[in-house]
Order: sequence, then C-alpha cells, then structure tokens
Amino acid sequence: MQTHKKSGDPTQTATILVLNSGSSSLKFGLFAHAGADEALLLEGSAEGIGRGDGSLRIKSSDGRVLVQQEHVMESQTDALQALARVLAQHKHERPAAVGHRVVHGGPHLRTHQRLTPEVRQRLQDAVHFAPLHIPPALALIDEASTIFGDAQHFACFDTAFHTTLPPRAAQLALPRRYVDAGVIRYGFHGLSYESLVRRLGADLPPRAVFAHLGNGSSLCALQDGISVDTSMGLTPTGGVPMGTRCGDLDPGVLLYLMRVEKLDADALETLLNRQSGLAGYADGESDMQTLEKRAAAGDANASLALDAFATAVRKTIGAYAALLGGIDLLVFTGGIGEHSEEIRKRVCEGLSFLGLSEGDSTGRVRAIHTEEEKQIARHCRALLQAGSS
Repeated sequence: MQTHKKSGDPTQTATILVLNSGSSSLKFGLFAHAGADEALLLEGSAEGIGRGDGSLRIKSSDGRVLVQQEHVMESQTDALQALARVLAQHKHERPAAVGHRVVHGGPHLRTHQRLTPEVRQRLQDAVHFAPLHIPPALALIDEASTIFGDAQHFACFDTAFHTTLPPRAAQLALPRRYVDAGVIRYGFHGLSYESLVRRLGADLPPRAVFAHLGNGSSLCALQDGISVDTSMGLTPTGGVPMGTRCGDLDPGVLLYLMRVEKLDADALETLLNRQSGLAGYADGESDMQTLEKRAAAGDANASLALDAFATAVRKTIGAYAALLGGIDLLVFTGGIGEHSEEIRKRVCEGLSFLGLSEGDSTGRVRAIHTEEEKQIARHCRALLQAGSS
C-alpha cells in the first residue's frame, strides 16, 4: 500500500485516474500529487479488446506486475471493472478525478475542461470531425462515469496545444465560409508535445521541431515553446504517411476514386485510414519492427515504405527549418521516434546542412519519452483546484 502525506487542500491529496483509449485498446495510469508534480502509482493497458488475443497488464510504479491476464476482454467496461478491482485490492483510494484523452473536440471544444452533459453533447455533435476517434471516446466516458460515478470527469484535448497556430497555418485554402464551419487545421498529439515542453523546461531553445512518430505520426514547429505549425490538419489523417493512414494526398485522387471506383465517404474513410500509409506500400504490413526486418532481408516493398516514411518526415523538418529560420533542437518521440534508431538515422540523412545528425554529441537531436498520461493528470489537478477555489 502506498500512502501520501495529507495536506489541508483535498485536491492535493486526491488521486487521479487517466484513461487513454484506442479503437481496441485502453491505456491508464493512476497518479497522486508529490512535491510539485504528479507521481505515478500504477499503470497498465488492455490490448485487443473484443478479440481472442486480448490481454490486460497492470503494474506498480516500481515495475511489479500486479495483473497479467491473457484472455478475451469483450469491452472497455471489462477493463475498467478489472482496474477498479485492482485499486480496491491494493488499497488505493478511489480516484477523485478521471481524466480522458480526447483526440478531437471539434471547433467548440479547444480547452481542457470538466465533462458536463453540455460538453458531452458538444462532443457528440462533433463526431463528423473525427468519426473514428470520438465515438469510442464517448463510449469510454459513459462507461467510466458509471464505474467511477463518485469522481469528477475531465476531457483533455489533443487539439488544445495548437490553438496558437497563426492564421496562415490554421486556415485552409478554401472559401472563408468554411472557417466558420470549423474546417481548419487543428493539429494533434498536443498532449505529447505539451509534455515535452514541460519536461525540457529551460532547456527548450527558441527554435524546435518535435516529431511524434508512431502508428499515428505528426510533427510540430515550435517558436519559444509555442506551436506555430504542425503536419496534421482537420483530422489525424493528414501529414506524413503513417501505419495505416495515407497522410497528405492530392485531392484529385479522392475525386478519381469517387468517380471511377464509385467509393462513397465510408469506403474512402476505410481506405485512407485503415488500408493506406505504410500498409499500402507493404501489402498490408504496418508494424515498423516487422518492416525493418523485411527490409533488411531484401523486401523491396518494405524498403519503399521505410524510405517514403523517413523522406516525408525529413521534408517536413526541412520546411519547418525554413519557417523558423533554423532548428536549435530536434526531438523524436512516440513508439517509433523513441525506439527506432534506424528511422532516426534515415530521417537525419541529408539534414547535416542544418547541423542535425542522429547520435550528435551536442544534443541537438534527442529521443525523449513522452508523458501524455502525466500531462493529463496535471491538467486534471489544475481543474480540480480551480473548481474548489
């Protein structure tokens, strides 16, 4: 059992549960306030929800495995109920707050805030902006509100960090009436980028580029710690090619697919989000480690996928160097960015004219672990304190 020093402010001693959901997965972390920041009490993930290969893993902050189950988890409700049982078994207080990562809140939800019926309705109204992301987020919110009904629930938006984008970056080259309809560049991975800004602190130089590379990938140009451009746009489909997402695409391709192959919106969405990107290049394979092994064994399609991905990232970095007038720091994060030295090397090939190279002893190119869950906990703590004042 872990205990924490009590103080006069109940919001300081409250534990905060953070939920980060995907289409078939759920990551979570339980945090308590310690010193001037959030301390992790336990963390875990449920993978393969609804599939036969589903698993649940929960471990304490010191790495001890508390739960390791290999069985079918029918829904996020199963995972949340298992988590609630673990909290009780290990004598953790039930959380006073639950923080939900929400990828997209549409045009009217651009700040982290308490989840009220009105906020939930606005999320429901914004489903058409992110039909692949908002429905599972709403389902998790509803399930968590039932299981942890005595807690306050908060929504933290990936788009919030990018509200600083200047008009030249945020507004798309469409008639102005679409701006009023919310058809703009929102940007994503904001909680990841924000956590890096917090972690770097005074070591963050004026001109930086962050590259969050994973199954979903984006880049962000930062001037004095503020987002001034980012690669994703209206949705998380835009930017560089990703695991199964196409990235930026000539709009004429969509017109061709509609006219010639008679694809409707649903079919296009499936094609662009689930069958394209690295998977499109490599016959359905999107896992970076597998692609690297196949490429090393001489697979031409896997090699093409790696080359196209690294080149797109490098070109974006070059564009941001022109925008910022140079780059003082390049940070790689995300599952690929942190763990694939091969991709970092491929990306940095040709960037020597900017003074950027993988393994540079000056520290201008770094791989840093992102702490999205901790960043959400920080926002929830601040919102709890604001609500109690």
